[in-house]
Amino acid sequence: MAETDTGRPPRDEVDRIVLAWQRERPDLDVRPLTVLSRVSRLARHLDLARRRAFARHGLETWEFDVLAALRRAGEPYRLSPGALLTQTLVTSGTMTNRIDRLAEQGLVERQPSPDDRRGVLVQLTPAGLQRVDAAFCDLLDVERSLIGELREADRERLAALLRDVLTLFDAS
Repeated sequence: MAETDTGRPPRDEVDRIVLAWQRERPDLDVRPLTVLSRVSRLARHLDLARRRAFARHGLETWEFDVLAALRRAGEPYRLSPGALLTQTLVTSGTMTNRIDRLAEQGLVERQPSPDDRRGVLVQLTPAGLQRVDAAFCDLLDVERSLIGELREADRERLAALLRDVLTLFDAS
């Protein structure tokens, strides 16, 4: 088996990918792959785990995102469609479609805005509140199990490093 630059055999798929690129393109600095390929692979694993957790509650990821944004708003669990756009990073047409679909399921309802006669607010229904709370508890259990082997200090250090990287993207 090939060895990494530390003299040890590869420990994960990214190590194997990096070694192959180093062999094939020794003229290139492939070190960014050691971080960002792991982040990418981790994101795929996390997405699959989240999808399974949400599916147990009859939700798609996008449904959870909208319901969770409303839940985080606090009582009375309502936001304007514009605020939902900001929090979920989708277009207004997409958000309208999502609100329509959630309303058809009885998870949200549109309310007239008390501040603007033409405006509406999207509010969680009791069924939506119950569903998002149950899905969130399940999600936390799943995510806790995914990082359960890491020591608390390592979790905190990893969270801080990821925050630093993400801040670079969010600023642009």
